[in-house]
Amino acid sequence: MAVSDDFRDFVLEQLAPAGRVTPRAMFGGVGLYLDGLFFALIDDDTLYFKTGDSNRARYERAGSKPFCPFPDRPEQVMAYWQVPADVLEDPEELAAWAREALAVALAKRARRPARRRAPAARTRARR
Repeated sequence: MAVSDDFRDFVLEQLAPAGRVTPRAMFGGVGLYLDGLFFALIDDDTLYFKTGDSNRARYERAGSKPFCPFPDRPEQVMAYWQVPADVLEDPEELAAWAREALAVALAKRARRPARRRAPAARTRARR
């Protein structure tokens, strides 16, 4: 699960037209955030974008594969799919795919129920 500095820097440069992308180290890979929202990851020098019902077919048609964090358990895949090489080479096309991945991440966040906050601890009045 290593990511070379050269590949990470290349991906960030290619994604510049999409907006300000922030990388964060994550379990030996790199998580990518756009507008503060996790939308992509890099693992083994491969870029993966978040997918959902709205964009998964596009990746399937391109022959991409889903991210599998555990090679010994190929049935456990995540909702991130490999970005095709020709898309990665075209910054404008890559930005369009990144915006789709961001839209999926935004939709998923919107569906998530709001967390209930624990009530503030009551303090006893001193007598």
